[in-house]
Amino acid sequence: QVQLVESGGGLVQAGGSLRLSCAASGRTFTNYVMGWFRQAPGKEHEFVARISGGGAWLSNADSVKGRFTISRDNAKNTVYLQMNSLKPEDTAVYYCAAGLVLSTTPVQYDYWGQGTQVTVSS
Repeated sequence: QVQLVESGGGLVQAGGSLRLSCAASGRTFTNYVMGWFRQAPGKEHEFVARISGGGAWLSNADSVKGRFTISRDNAKNTVYLQMNSLKPEDTAVYYCAAGLVLSTTPVQYDYWGQGTQVTVSS
């Protein structure tokens, strides 16, 4: 089992920044690909970013390229999502997830956090 706890969400004005954190516990953190997903009201989970276990390989969704950056600190068992130039359409509950496959598909991730709300006002 892997337990994931997100933090760092909140209310921010358009153009502002937030950094989300996801602390992991349980099994060996470096074994897992980490992903960030988001879910807006009435919509399905949307891929945001992913990073390999060692941190050498990462990618973002087109909708956040140039604005969001995923990173991880394996010494702290934590993955981060730095979000800059936030837009109202970024408003969603953000989830971190852990899996064994470097995927953009939610079903490929085995463990999920409880989510943290990000609200961007215009």
